[in-house]
Amino acid sequence: MQILSLATQTPTTFFEWIALIVEKYWLWFLQGAATTLFIAITGTVIGFFIGLLVGVIRTIPMDKVDGEFSLRNFFLKIVNFLLGVYIEVFRGTPMIVQAMIFHYGLTEGFGIDLHVFTSSIIIVSINTGAYMAEIIRGGIESIDPGQKEAAHAIGMTHTQTMINVILPQAIRNVLPATGNEFVINIKDTSVLNAISLTELFFMAKSIKGALYRAYEPYIVAAAVYLFLTFTITRILRYFEKKLDGSDGYTIHTSSTMPESNLKNPGKGGTV
Repeated sequence: MQILSLATQTPTTFFEWIALIVEKYWLWFLQGAATTLFIAITGTVIGFFIGLLVGVIRTIPMDKVDGEFSLRNFFLKIVNFLLGVYIEVFRGTPMIVQAMIFHYGLTEGFGIDLHVFTSSIIIVSINTGAYMAEIIRGGIESIDPGQKEAAHAIGMTHTQTMINVILPQAIRNVLPATGNEFVINIKDTSVLNAISLTELFFMAKSIKGALYRAYEPYIVAAAVYLFLTFTITRILRYFEKKLDGSDGYTIHTSSTMPESNLKNPGKGGTV
């Protein structure tokens, strides 16, 4: 098919319009996809650490020695209440509303004029942090309590137990959910066009305004979104399988261990 140009002839079919849009505006889509990926990656990484901090704080146990009304327990209850409000608010309201309130509210209410790029990173990070907080809290609570008790029995403090025993396992368990959040953020950045972030959807909307055609620009944008999410999902699944390790292993028992190892436990045998 011969690719048409606006300067010579107006396309008449769907595929001619697609060819024209790709030929003329491919750089717009590329720039929009790059902005979308950057915001999604940055927001997911920052949101993960926000969620990690909030999740850890929300799993700190109350001090039963000093009683329910000790200063430490009172302060912890207040912090947990405030963190609970943060989680409920950002999980219970749409990101597009959060972006509008945050970006324009700072300007109108406090005279703070943040660049739209900065506002976008902040709002995606905070929104992701609210979801990751509950994911990580669930990951921490899924670890067998016996491991905490064993760590405390050998003299570890709560902080040492979390860092050395609980968090390494919990983080590994929540990695698939973290990958899902990243994929969701790639799609959810489209709402940030409401505050004029020049991401992928914004570019498609701009092309629609330039050509007075809605169907074809959005079809191309959808194809780019699908390519991004499909590719990244496959990459994440590959790394998840690598972390899971190989399924082809053999459990060695005293009956399957070589005789030399049975006689010499110091080289990996059994007594």
